[in-house]
Amino acid sequence: MSSKKNETKKSTNFTIKSKYNRNFSEAFKKAKVDEIQRKVITIPQLCTLYEVSRTTVYKWIYAYSDLEPGVKMVVEMESEASKTKHLLERNAELERFIGQKQLEIEYLQQTLELASAELGYDLKKKFAPKSLSSSGKGEVL
Repeated sequence: MSSKKNETKKSTNFTIKSKYNRNFSEAFKKAKVDEIQRKVITIPQLCTLYEVSRTTVYKWIYAYSDLEPGVKMVVEMESEASKTKHLLERNAELERFIGQKQLEIEYLQQTLELASAELGYDLKKKFAPKSLSSSGKGEVL
């Protein structure tokens, strides 16, 4: 029976992380705060990368930036104003493109009308695409 008890016991391996104090230089802290402000790195990324707490990072921010303790910093990916400006620019670009295509269509129609008048018969009827119908009987030849 004692052999069964030994076999049923599971071995557990625990990895214990010991806390240790690290000192970061003032230049390092300033550089990291600057990177956060320029949005090169986020606070969670910094915490994970250098294994420091959020509290520590915020202490660095309060110490080495213009932000005062108790004031929350709102970080947006892109402001609504810049999104709107970008969409308006894109809209104007598409309107210009549509205008160019409309001018091209009108030019080709005028060319076709002039050629029809010069040749004496309607090129639109002669070379118009065949219309498709659901029954297949109403095709124009």
